[in-house]
Amino acid sequence: MSSPASLPQASMRDTAAFIAEVFLPTVAKGPIKRRPRMEAAAERFGLDARAVARMQKLSRTYPEGPLLLRLPFRKQAVALHPSEVHLVLENSPDPFSPASSEKRGALAHFEPRNVLISTGGERSARRALQEQALDAHSPVHHLARHFLPVINEEAGHLIAGLAEEKQLDWEQFSGAWDRVVRRIVFGNNAADDVDLTAKLTRLRKDANWSSLKPMRSTTRAAFLSTVRQRMLAAEPGSLAHSLKAHDGSPKTAPADQIPQWLFAFDPAGMATFRTLALLASHGPQLQSVRLELSRDASEHHHLPYLRACVLESLRLWPTTPMILRQTIREVQWPHGMMPGNCGVLVFAPYFHRDVRALPGAELFQPELWIGQGPDHSPDLALVPFSEGPVRCPGRQLVLMLTSAFLAQLVERTDFLLNEPKRLEPTEPLPANLNPFSLSFTLHPREGR
Repeated sequence: MSSPASLPQASMRDTAAFIAEVFLPTVAKGPIKRRPRMEAAAERFGLDARAVARMQKLSRTYPEGPLLLRLPFRKQAVALHPSEVHLVLENSPDPFSPASSEKRGALAHFEPRNVLISTGGERSARRALQEQALDAHSPVHHLARHFLPVINEEAGHLIAGLAEEKQLDWEQFSGAWDRVVRRIVFGNNAADDVDLTAKLTRLRKDANWSSLKPMRSTTRAAFLSTVRQRMLAAEPGSLAHSLKAHDGSPKTAPADQIPQWLFAFDPAGMATFRTLALLASHGPQLQSVRLELSRDASEHHHLPYLRACVLESLRLWPTTPMILRQTIREVQWPHGMMPGNCGVLVFAPYFHRDVRALPGAELFQPELWIGQGPDHSPDLALVPFSEGPVRCPGRQLVLMLTSAFLAQLVERTDFLLNEPKRLEPTEPLPANLNPFSLSFTLHPREGR
């Protein structure tokens, strides 16, 4: 009996082009902790646009996928069509495990027992704990009455601190955002624990190199010890407080789930800052946001249009550009067999910017996300929070917090983008928007 045919395989030339134009530039920017200099270089030289163009060329050359790369050291496939993305993500974690080799090597630097790199019963227990603590299926978290006053207070402090210079840059914004994150995760007593954030930053920089970088065992132990102590001292109304009852459980490993929250809220801050830039440069959408705020009677618990603006920012500039999976056994596809222990890569910017499937894909269109949303279309693969059983359990909480923070900013102040030509409303938006270089001039709104 003949063996089943394998999937289409890229030529050596196309494999090299993918590595040079898609994989390496994306990794160079920092998959776990962004590198400001590389973000600036990617924006200056249009590397993200080149990556999308390369993926489009591959999809035309290989109309039947997924595509196996020709690598001597690893079995690796790349999704080229939306149907392949949906199949992979809807069938995670079995047979497409999120605990890929690269992800295990990276996250072991600061969260060695996190759900993202767990398998079997441990993964199931940790996923259930994450969903419970993050209130994964509710647009308004059950602790919103504790979280939103933190948002209001920190946004107010940020604006008040800029009263004289009237300039806002990334460093100032991220400082306020980090305080929000620490207070929501642990409570008010962690607001000023910048050392905790610094330790995590150091470990995340190492994690950019995955298993190629030696482990900082002492720093990791100190960081995880601090996280556990913070969890035990967490205040009622914080995320960590809800994990106390599970402390000591070998399967749930509650303290090891917290670093992922601290990590994930960092790119959520980048999405918030980029959304502010979009609103500052797109008057009609900003007016729609302010109209929604004027009609809101729920103290900004749920703001569908503003959440859509955040989602649109994540579509245009996904903070997780590479979604990784790895097969736990052979998988039969319509066009061939995918081997076991094969990596599968979904390059989100290519699918998010596919003008062939989404008219106006390079424009700011928050209306796309109102109602059912484009992420439910089988002809599109818009996956800012992934999808399927392994979809980010913090999606709803992130959208609630980011939209609430933005609401406080734009309700009180007018923000003028200092380089407005970067985001011309009538022109295609750039494939890369470096958040570290964004800055705004502030003007108090009349009557506020």
